[in-house]
Parts: sequence; structure tokens; C-alpha cells
Amino acid sequence: MGNLRSSLPVVLDLSGRLVVAVGGGPVSARQVRAFLDEQAVVRVVAPWLCEDLRDLVAAGGVEWVERDYLGGSELDGAWLVHTASGEPSVDREVAADAEARRVWCIDATDEAASAAAVAARTDVTTPDGRVTIAAYAAGDPRAAVTVLDGVEQTIGSGALDLRRTRSLDGRGWVALVGGGPGTDGLLTVRGRELLASADVVVIDRLAPRAVVDRLPASVQVIDVGKTSGHHPVPQWRINEILIEQAQLGLGVVRLKGGDPYVLGRGGEERDACEAHGIPVEVVAGVTSAVSVPAAAGIPVTHRGVARGFSVVTGHEEIPVLPTGGDHTLVLLMAVGGLRWTTTLLMEHGRRADSPVAIIERGFAPDQRVTIGTVATIADLAVERGVEAPAVIVVGDVVRLSPEWRQRHTPTAP
Repeated sequence: MGNLRSSLPVVLDLSGRLVVAVGGGPVSARQVRAFLDEQAVVRVVAPWLCEDLRDLVAAGGVEWVERDYLGGSELDGAWLVHTASGEPSVDREVAADAEARRVWCIDATDEAASAAAVAARTDVTTPDGRVTIAAYAAGDPRAAVTVLDGVEQTIGSGALDLRRTRSLDGRGWVALVGGGPGTDGLLTVRGRELLASADVVVIDRLAPRAVVDRLPASVQVIDVGKTSGHHPVPQWRINEILIEQAQLGLGVVRLKGGDPYVLGRGGEERDACEAHGIPVEVVAGVTSAVSVPAAAGIPVTHRGVARGFSVVTGHEEIPVLPTGGDHTLVLLMAVGGLRWTTTLLMEHGRRADSPVAIIERGFAPDQRVTIGTVATIADLAVERGVEAPAVIVVGDVVRLSPEWRQRHTPTAP
């Protein structure tokens, strides 16, 4: 057997095929789990098993031959053999028996003498199927892992194009992706993977635009952004766009600001697509209701200050909300009706001196925070020319913000 400095990477279909693993330790356990992931039939030959292998046997996925390796007959019917017995002489015997039967054998304890090896690998699952990335460096598994880590980082950044060449056969998909509060850094890794797989991206006004600007020119970007009081593309038409594009056999990402299921109408879009038999994946985003206050130094809950919070947009909810300062109220899309909102809050029990913060353009370089009370914040907003997008926080947690402390810290004489 020669070493694997010169090697041919191959892909094996192990589904329904027997793999024999000799050895019951953690090294065997890791590979046995990988074989099971590929739907292989696995037999382990070992006098004892580590805890992970015992769990796999108990789950019914592995046959355990509870004894020492007794010779070549243990390999009968195998398509692939893995040996990591912990005894070099046994591993050499297993490898020799496998070669005599012309069965590939992975000797985990002696890569240089092994007829086969398992490359370091990672899987990326896209709506079109699984993409497996593997790296192999003969005799230097750390180098292979380093290369693989680099590829994973590239995938996570969205820089690696995962779009498949596909026929327009009507088998498209839709992913509802939360883009967070508009900054690329808060877009999830899964969101980036799906953007790297999409043929069409349907975006909101508050979606992270920089990541969209970096998409290949071949990706169609459809802007359905809404502003306060101006909805050029109504929701029913957005639903139709998602359906129409997916029915062309395309991968469609609906990229939203915040989270698609937090006042984002994602549920309606999912229902519309699934009613037409279109598969839908939902990727949660970092909601602005929590993250934007955090960017201003305001936690929506804090020990000894606030134990809960509510997120609302409509005024009809206000009469039934807790009124104490220890319950934080987060208002989204509420700048235009702020004066009416504060009047309702006071009418239904909120103290006039309850602290309020308005955070405009959260996470942007020109983020701005306006501090006041329920009684004063509407006038302050007019005076400062407050505009959407903004998140409004009502409650005692506002006192934890740097702006409140600066305004209310006594000046030294």
C-alpha cells in the first residue's frame, strides 16, 4: 500500500451498503456517525464500546459484534472498512484482509499506510439540495481542516456563489429571510447561504442593502419597499410575485428588515406560497424591537427594573397593556401617530413622567436617540424632526441609556 500523497477524490454512495468498523472508541464513533448520515448499514466489531457508540447501537442504527476481530470473515459483504481498534497489529491485519478482498479500507491510525482516507468536510444545505465541500492534505489533517475553515468562512460571508444551473421545471422555492435591523453584520449565516443560492431576491426598504448590492448581476432584485403611508406594491401583489417567480422554477429569497414573523407579514407570505404547493423556509432575523434599543444601550428587560416587554404597532392594543414602568413597551412604525399614542398611554394608566426613548436609524452611522417622557416626547419629536425608521421604547429601562444618564446626572459644582 502506498501513501495518499497522490490521490483521487471520489464520492461514494453508501446508502443501503454495509460498512464494517473495527474498534469501539471515539475515533470509530465519529466515523460511524458519518456513515449513518449517508444511510449506510453499519456493523461494529469490538469487545467494548464508548458511550457515543453505545447510544447509536441503542438507537437501532448499528449492529454490534461484541468480540475481538477474528479475521477476514468479519468483513464479508462489506463495501467499505474502517479500522481504529487501538492495536496497530489488529489494524494492520484488518487492512490486509480488506485488501485481499479488494475492499477499500480506512486505517484511521496510520494514514500513510491506508488505502483510503476520509477528507475533512462540511455540508451546506440549500433548498436545491446538499453541497458537500471536502479538503484533503496527505499526512496533514490540520492543514485540511484549516482550508475547510476558510471555505466555511467564505460561504458564511455570502461571497461564494451557491446558485445551481437549473432547468426551469417549476420546482422553485421561497425563503423568508430576516435581514435584521439593516446592517450586514446582523444577517445570519443561514440567510447569507440562501442569498448565495437565490435567483431572485425580493427586498424591503429596511433590508440590508449592502449585501444585496454585492449579489451577482444575474440575480434579479425586485424592490417592494414600503414607506409610512406609501405602499406602492400592496401585500397581495408581493405574495403573487413570490408565487410567480417560484413557479418559474427559480429560487426566491424574500429579504425583510428585522424578523419575518415579528410584525413582518411573513405568515401571510408563507400561507400564500404553501397554498400553491411551493416549499417555504423561514429564517429568523434579529428583530429591531430588541436589537435597536440595545444599540442605544437600552435593555428591554433588566433585573430589578423590568421583567417583561410588549411589542406593538396598533393603538387598539394599548388599553390592555400593563401600565407600570417595570413593563417595557416597544412601539414599531409609530412615529407618525406618536402624539395620539402618548395620549392613549396616559389615558389608560401610564404615568406622564414615564421615560421614553426614540431611536432613529438603529445601527447606522447617524443613529440618533431622543429622550423624553410620555408627556413631552411628542413635542420633542417635532422639535428634532424625528423620522422613520425609528423604534420607540417606553418604560423605566430607558433610564439605563447613556443619553438619559447624561441628562440626569448632576453637574459637579
